[in-house]
This record gives sequence, C-alpha cells and structure tokens, in this order.
Amino acid sequence: MTSFVSKYFFYVFTSRYLDDLSEGIYIQQTLETVLLNEDGKQLLCEALYLYGVMLLVIDQKIEGEVRERMLVSYYRYSAARSSADSNMDDICKLLRSTGYSSQPGAKRPPNYPESYFGRVPISETFVSMVIGRLRSDDIYNQVSAYPLPEHRSTALANQAAMLYVILYFEPSILHTHQAKMREIVDKYFPDNWVISIYMGITVNLADAWEPYKAAKTALNNTLDLSNIKEQTNRYASVSERVHSQVQQFLKEGYLREELVLDNIPRLLNCLRDCNVTIRWLMLHTADSACDPNNKRLRQIKDQILTDSKYNPKILFQLLLDTAQFEFILKEMFKQMLSEKQAKWEHHKKEGSERMMELADVFSGVKPLTRVEKNENLQAWFREISKQILSLNYDDSTAAGRKTVQLIQALEEVQEFHQLESNLQVCQFLADTRKFLHQMIRTINIKEEVLITMQIIGDLSFAWQLIDSFTFIMQESIRVNPSMVTKLRATFLKLASALDLPLLRINQANSPDLLSVSQYYSGELVSYVRKVLQIIPESMFTSLLKIIKLQTHDIIEVPTRLDKDKLRDYAQLGPRYEVDPKQLLEDGIRKELVKRVALALHRGLIFNPRAKPSELMPKLKDMGATMDGFHRSFEYIQDYVNIYGLKIWQEEVSRIINYNVEQECNNFLRTKIQDWQSMYQSTHIPIPKFTPVDESVTFIGRLCREILRITDPKTTCYIDQLNTWYDMKTHQEVTSSHLFSEIQTTLGTFGLNGLDRLLCFMIVKELQNFLGLFQKLVLRDKAVQDTLKALMSAISPLKGIVANANKTYFSAIAKTQKIWTPYLEAIMKVGQMQVLRQQIANELNYSCRFDSKHLAAALENLNKAILADIEAHYQDPSLPYPKEDNTLLYEITAYLEAAGIHNPLNKIYITTKRLPYFPVVNFLFLIAQLPKLQYNKNLGMVCRKPTDPVDWPPLVLGLLTLLKQFHSRYTEQFLALIGQFIRSTMEQCTSQKIPEMPADIVGALLFLEDYVRYTKLPRRVAEAHVPNFIFDEFRTVL
Repeated sequence: MTSFVSKYFFYVFTSRYLDDLSEGIYIQQTLETVLLNEDGKQLLCEALYLYGVMLLVIDQKIEGEVRERMLVSYYRYSAARSSADSNMDDICKLLRSTGYSSQPGAKRPPNYPESYFGRVPISETFVSMVIGRLRSDDIYNQVSAYPLPEHRSTALANQAAMLYVILYFEPSILHTHQAKMREIVDKYFPDNWVISIYMGITVNLADAWEPYKAAKTALNNTLDLSNIKEQTNRYASVSERVHSQVQQFLKEGYLREELVLDNIPRLLNCLRDCNVTIRWLMLHTADSACDPNNKRLRQIKDQILTDSKYNPKILFQLLLDTAQFEFILKEMFKQMLSEKQAKWEHHKKEGSERMMELADVFSGVKPLTRVEKNENLQAWFREISKQILSLNYDDSTAAGRKTVQLIQALEEVQEFHQLESNLQVCQFLADTRKFLHQMIRTINIKEEVLITMQIIGDLSFAWQLIDSFTFIMQESIRVNPSMVTKLRATFLKLASALDLPLLRINQANSPDLLSVSQYYSGELVSYVRKVLQIIPESMFTSLLKIIKLQTHDIIEVPTRLDKDKLRDYAQLGPRYEVDPKQLLEDGIRKELVKRVALALHRGLIFNPRAKPSELMPKLKDMGATMDGFHRSFEYIQDYVNIYGLKIWQEEVSRIINYNVEQECNNFLRTKIQDWQSMYQSTHIPIPKFTPVDESVTFIGRLCREILRITDPKTTCYIDQLNTWYDMKTHQEVTSSHLFSEIQTTLGTFGLNGLDRLLCFMIVKELQNFLGLFQKLVLRDKAVQDTLKALMSAISPLKGIVANANKTYFSAIAKTQKIWTPYLEAIMKVGQMQVLRQQIANELNYSCRFDSKHLAAALENLNKAILADIEAHYQDPSLPYPKEDNTLLYEITAYLEAAGIHNPLNKIYITTKRLPYFPVVNFLFLIAQLPKLQYNKNLGMVCRKPTDPVDWPPLVLGLLTLLKQFHSRYTEQFLALIGQFIRSTMEQCTSQKIPEMPADIVGALLFLEDYVRYTKLPRRVAEAHVPNFIFDEFRTVL
C-alpha cells in the first residue's frame, strides 16, 4: 500500500511544484527559465518520465484485479480511511484496474496506456514543453561521447525512452501529428525499433505504436524490409570486425601504457562499436520484445536472425571480451591517473638533469667527453633546463604547448650545430625528447576518458535480458573454468547499471539510497549466485563418485593394522580417481542443501501396509547415504580450503530444523512463512516438496510411522526392556535401537526435531481431550448425576466406603460409554510420552559419550540455577532472572538438546478448573484395571488382545494429564485411589477373602509407578495407603 501512496504523492508534489512555478512563488523563475537551465531541464523531463514508468511498472508487476483487492482490503481495515485528509478516493481513481494483463498472449486494452496516464490531470503546457525539449535538445550531452553519426541513436537512447513514455501523456501527437512523429523517428529511431525504457524493460515500437496512425506511418520507413536488412548486415559485419580487434587487444602484453596513451581515440572507437553492436543485437533478438502471436514481429525477428547469422554464443563471447577489455582499460587509466603527477614531475626532473649534464659537457671541464668548449651551447642548454623546470603541471594547456616547442628546439639544435657526430650528445638529446614526449602523453591522461568509457559501457538495457545468457555462461564455465575471470568483468559492467536508479537519489541525499541500492545490488548478487551455481553442481557430480567410493569401495582402516596389510588398505587405485578443486562456499552449501533435502525426502517415504515395517531398513539405507555425504565432505575439507564439516553440520541442522518448523505449522493458527523462518534463506534456499501423505515433510512421515508401529492398540511396551512387542504374535516390533538409528541417520538435530514435533502432537491431543471432556462429562446430565451421587457416597475421602465394590462398579457401569474415547485419548498422550522418554535417553547418552564436558557443565549449571531460584522463593531479596533475561529460555533449549530433562514434568497447555476431573480419572483407571493382569516377569500386561490396554502409556498418559492441572487435583486423585484400596481391602477382610484382589494389585502398581516416574518421595503414596498394605503387596510381587 505504501507503494501506491508514494506514487500518488509523487504526482501531487510534481503538480504542486508546477503550480508554484506558474503562480510566481519562485521569484525570477518560470517554467520556461527552468527548462532553459541544464539541470532544470533534465529534472523536469525525468519527473514526468519516471511518473509514467512507475505507472507502467505497477501495472506490469501487480495485476489490476489484485491492486483493487489490496485497496479494498486496506480501506476496510485501515483506521485512516475515515480521516478528512484521506487520499483514498484519488489513489483508487489512479490505480484501479486498467484491464491490462502481463500474461503471454493477453490482448492490449483499447486506448492503453494513454487513458491510464490521463486519469489524473497534468498540465498540458508542461507536457508540451517537455516534449519540445526532448525533440530538439540533447539534454544529457551524450552526443559528445558518441561523435560518429551512426552512433547517434545509441547516444540518444535514454532520451528516446523518455520521449516514448512521455508521448502517452499527449497521445494526439501519436495519432495525428505526422510531421512531429516523422521528426522524432528520424532523430531517435532511424535504425532501431526495440528500446529499453527502464532497467531492461523492453518495448517493440512496431507493436506499441500499432494503434497510432501518425506514429505507425512515421515508423514504416524504419521497419521497411530493405532498411532492416541494411541495419542487420551492418551490425553483423561490425560485430565480426570489432570482435577480432578486441581479441587482438586482449592478447597478453599487448595493452601497454605507451600504446594506450598513443591510441586513446582508436581504443575508444573500438569500445563504442562493441557496445553499440551488443546493444542493437541483444535488443532486436530478445524474445521479450517479440510477441509470438504477432505475425509481423515474428517475420522481422526471423529476418534479423537469418541476415545476421545470429549465434547467441558468439554475441555472448563478444560481450565477455568487451567487458574484459573495458575493465582492463579502466583499471589502467585509474592507475595512470593516480600516478599522473608523480610521473610528470619525474620526467620533468629527468629531462632538466639531462640538459644540465649537456651544459656541463660543453663547458669543457669534463675531461672524458672529447667535446670542445662552446659557451653558447652551454648557456643554451642551461636555459632549456630552466625552461623544462618552469613547466607548470596545473596549467596543462600552456605546459603542453611549451613542451612541443622545447622538443622542436632540441631537434633543431641537433641539426644546425652538427651534433650528430657525437653519439653521446645525440643520446642525451634523444632521452630528453623522449621524457618530454612522455610528459605530453601524461598530461593528456584525463578523467574525461574514464567518464566516456562509463557512458558508452552502460549495460542497464540488459538488466533483464542478460538472464537469457545464463545457460551459455554456465556451460562455458563447465567447459572452461577460467571463464570466471571474464565473467567477473561482465558482472562489474552489469553493476554499472546501478548508477541509473541511484544517481538522483544520491544527489538529493535521500535516506532511500541505502534501501534502493540494497535492492538492486541484492538482485545482482542473486544473479551472480545463480550463474556460479554451476561450479558446485559440477563439484557434486564428482562428489557422487566420492560417495560411491567412500561407501562401497574404500574399506575403513582399523585402529590396529599389520604392516604387511598396509598396501591393501591404502587402496591407491580408487583414492585418486577424483581430484576436487577450489569451490565457492555458498554454491557448495546450496547444492548440498538441494541434494541432502532430496535424499531425505525420497529416502523416508513409508508404506503403511508393509509388514514388517519399512522403518528400520529405510533408516539404515538413509544412514548409509548421509554417512557417504559426511565422509565425502571430510574428503573435500582435506583438499579444498573450506570447512567441510562445519558446512555439513550447519546445513544439515538447517534442513532438519526447517522441516520440523514446516511440520509444526500444521499445529499453529499463525503459520511461520518462509520469509519469517530463521532457517530458510534466499541465497541458499531449502527446497519444498509436494507432500505424499498427511505429513508435510519427511520428519512428519518418520514421526507418524514410529507412532503407527508403536500403537498401544496393537503393541505392548515392556518398560524394563525398552522394547515394543506385538500383542498377538508376541514378536519384537521395535526397541530403543530405533532411536540410536535415528541418531546415526539424522544426528542430534533429527532426534531433537522429532522430540519437538511430538510436543506439538501432545499439545493437540491434550486440547482434543479437553473438548472431549466437555462433551462427554460436562454436557451430559446423566453422567454428572452419577458423579455427584458417587462423590456423596464416598465422602469423606479419608474414610472407608461401605459396600465398596457395588458403589464403585455401579458408577463405572453407568458411565461406560465415555471410557472408550477417553482411553484412546489417554493412550495416545502416553505413547508419545514413552517416545519422548526414549529420545531423551538417547540424546543424554550420546551427549555424555560424545561431549562429556558439555553434559557435565549443563547439569551443574541447571542445578545451580534451580538452587538460586529456590533460594529466591525462600528469601525474595536474593537474585532471580528478570523477565527480559533470556537465560532460562536459552538453557532450556540446551538441556532438551542434551536430553537433560524429564518430559513428564512439562506443562503443555494452560487449563481452567474442571468439575469432577479427579473422580472421572479415578473411575477411568479402575474401569481399565479388569482388562489387565499382573505378570511377575513383565509387570502389568493386557488380558485379551481383542480388548487392548497397554500399561506404561496408560500410566504416563494419566500422569501427563494430571500434570496440566493444579496439584490439588492430583492430591484428590491419589486420595481416591487410596480410599478405593483401603475400602476394598476392608471388604475382603470382612468377607475373609485370603488373596489380594487383582484390581488392588493394579491400583497399588499404579501408585508405585507414579512415584517412580515422577521421582517423588514414597511418602506421597504412603499418605493414602497404610504401610501394611504395601508390605502385603510386596509379598504378592
């Protein structure tokens, strides 16, 4: 929306300035005087042109229907809409849909874009005067950089683009003013009809001016087939000629300083021809400028391609060589400019000293010269020495003229005084003339040459067209890696295009300079990354060979090795097949991410009907693949100057964390988008794949497959063995080795991510449970009446319930319908908690084994922080981490990654008070006890596979559920179990039943397990059950 508003305000401020000019607010300045001023003329023309470009670009990039929806949405939800100074109506009028579509094959709306430009009024006088200036003047003085007449249209190309846009503000010229249009076409478009209007946005005039009679008629001469043929042949021949010249100039050692200084005009002419030819061929052969549905445009393009024998590779090679030539020349001139004064002074000093030495020679005092004394020549040479010393560097014109006269004088003195006979004197004179010539050359090194090169080297027209050469660039690098050197020069040439949008922003000292330059430089960097990505792609082709060798051919060397077996383990043949070279780190990261993400996506797809499960075999295969990548990066690290293992760990952790984040999005109301993700990157993107089932990513598929094979309905978990068995066949399904395999395959990041995903799933199940409780208990009057009657029958909880069996099992029978969904919800939570415990054990084991110092440090820090917090609650004057202190949050992340935490103590959801909650859970527990039986070796196990209940998930599910509520609910729940045990035991004693009932054994086992899992003291259970009952219970065990 800010973009829309800014465009409207650009129009408002421009109109206000024009009104102020016409009303005489700027004393002595009128529209006419501003247009006579060079800077004023440029700025006014640019203001109207940029306004038109902004309207065209916004229509091209944001479809009209989308704009309208954005405006309506803003109007609905913005508080500013009702304010008196709101410009909403004007913005809607300006930016409502035009009917234009940028989709291929879409028809152009009638009277477009002139009707779009005319939505808000702009002074007709202003538009007319701007068009007049553009028709008659060279407002940027570009012709001086292009002295040849055949380069005139290129010199005025920027002005031509401005005129093209601004003519739509006065469409009558395009329709009826044939003389004006003929003048415009003859001046700006005699040999070109495809133009770049701004940063590579191309327009074909043959198509754009088709609806306008005058414009179409004026352009017919340019589009005449004979003219097209003539221009095509001319540029094709120039292309061949200049390419051979540039290749000659680029030969090693050819461009020496003397040659450059003596041939500045020739070199600049060659550069002009190269850039003009590249511009014409790139624009007129561009696919973007030719509508495939337009027969005439197709014919023109086909003729150009045929007549010029167009080959994109040859044109690209010319661009490369031109950029390299330009780069070398610029660098040489920059160096010569920096050294200009020092060299000039050096040559002046040397020339003056030579003259003084000659004066001494003719004084007759030097015995070895064999030159007769000549006082006239002695005095003359001394005078010449003084004249050379008097040359002034700052007055280059006078110094240059005087230097030429001194050279002539030295030539004449040699001729008239017959000094040729003395070789020594001749040498001195020649050296001095040489120094004077060097001074003339040096004084002619001017910054204007660099400015001219900058102007003629402009590549902004190719900002978008260059992408069509990407494949050619990449293939060139693949075949010849040294091509990167020339590409560097090409990218620097393309970078010069940034001057166009930044020039005025910089001159105005606008704060937008940073954001605009960041945008364009970011686009350029992205393109460079895209081109250079071929290097890591080629490297990964080699890496696949390395992976094959590392995983299949090369045997791991054992810790101890017999000397006579050293040759066998060396395996010299396989080791030297691949020779990695220097690579680009970002590119390597990008290719690594692409390949590893694809491997994880493809490798972790499971068939839910497969028996036995595909989980372990696929994890082993995936582990071998990941190990191959890992070892190959170790190999690369040894040969190439990059931190291979650092890259591996950073990128693999990023891939896994990103996939976990995407999977967890399913459980969030506000999704984390890619641009918000701390793991996703623009330069090194993690690919997204189409989901193959209900899971979004591989981590979701892995988690759901683990949940499927450990489902409490079909398996029995034996806590002592950390193993799941099939309830029917009693065969092992999986064990704690599963988590070791995941650790091997996906590392700590994978296990930690799996743990995080399980947390989200537990939260969802607990939220579903609360909804279930509301539905089954709180909204069912019959159930509430039953619970109310039970509570009154068993009160107080410290007492004994008379006729216990009848009281309890009557309540269970009346509430029978709620227990099946209740059991399913509790078991799901318990199953996930069992898995979380296994993950924490594996993480803690690997942390202690691989990084014992980190494990010890984390444990001690955790104990110290908890001790400080406990001390603070006893004495509030002691320190405690403040709300803005991230210590507790950060240490939690470390502790969870190291497995130093208890998943059963975690609070997953916030809850409110629920009536009857403890008694419902108590009834649920004793309702499940008849389905279970005690086994001395295995503990509590299911009686019938047809009515499955798994004890550990049941206990952990109830424990987790109670943990989410206030501790008084747990107290009440334990008191109810204690009362049940006491009352049932009392009834057994009175009826003289010698054995402890199975339900009492189950209830006591629950209390034992509760204390064990929560790591609470035994007195918590003993507070509700007398010691003698526990003693008798242990004799049963």
